[in-house]
Amino acid sequence: MITPLIDPFARTIDYLRVSVTDRCDFRCVYCMSENMTFLPKKELLTLEELDRMCSAFIRMGVNKLRITGGEPLVRRGIMTFFETMSRHLKTGDLEELTLTTNGSQLEKYADQLAAFGIKRVNISLDTLDEEKFARITRWGRLPQVLRGIEAAQAAGLRVKLNAVALKDFNEDELFTLTDWCAARDIDLTFIEVMPMGDLGNEDRIGQFWSLKDLRVQLETRGGLTDLPDRTGGPARYVRVDATGQKIGFITPLSHNFCESCNRVRVTCTGEIYTCLGQEGHSDLRGPLRASENDTVLEDAIRHAITLKPKGHDFDYSRQQVDGQVSRHMSHTGG
Repeated sequence: MITPLIDPFARTIDYLRVSVTDRCDFRCVYCMSENMTFLPKKELLTLEELDRMCSAFIRMGVNKLRITGGEPLVRRGIMTFFETMSRHLKTGDLEELTLTTNGSQLEKYADQLAAFGIKRVNISLDTLDEEKFARITRWGRLPQVLRGIEAAQAAGLRVKLNAVALKDFNEDELFTLTDWCAARDIDLTFIEVMPMGDLGNEDRIGQFWSLKDLRVQLETRGGLTDLPDRTGGPARYVRVDATGQKIGFITPLSHNFCESCNRVRVTCTGEIYTCLGQEGHSDLRGPLRASENDTVLEDAIRHAITLKPKGHDFDYSRQQVDGQVSRHMSHTGG
């Protein structure tokens, strides 16, 4: 039994988020610039290398694996990766294999994902208004995403929507989104916008809508009961007493959740980021390619975990973007 991954603050690292591509078929304003320069394909880990990397983490105690991007389903051949990784579900070494997606390709791939043992998907969707959706995603097509959600549910996948809370954009859709999800038995999580990427064209402070305020608005419809539920990530959940609906809150700004952080992220080029809100990272691609023996890779992973910080520095409280990181969210993976 390999010694599990423990960081300097005695947190067990058992959750890995892996970006398989920096490319996406949308250009969401809080995630990417409109005119992105993507990495040369030769710099990306191959699907075989991604398999080897993930398998090393699983041997070291990771039991939850989330695939992200960019948009993971635009990576050529990605279904073969899900199929090969599903072997870890069959052995029981991996408790859950899942993904975060914009939903644009789910109509095409939902049945295959379900067949490979994926039980649930997170879909990023900030608005149900077609014009606003086109504006926030720049390139997006809402009807295509809605068909993808229907396909996912028809395939038996549990769907959770992730909605970034954006001031003066989707504030007026709070109850529209919650009612729409409740009617379809879809879980819903709201996320505070984070200061990541080039801020030249986007005012992050102006976009920031505290989930404390959002919760107060939800409570005008009746009581909310805090739930102990955890799904391995940073969300905290409440139940809407009137309907029984479960709603999550991810609050990196208004309520720091770092004390319970159990996750790290690996980019499509093999960089490991042990904190989403810090610039520090380590290279795993070099050790991966240095030897066919995984000992070098495992040593590099273990060393990277020793560098995991106590927490991030995101802060809007002084009306300035403290803790901003320069890379786009699409670089690290959602």
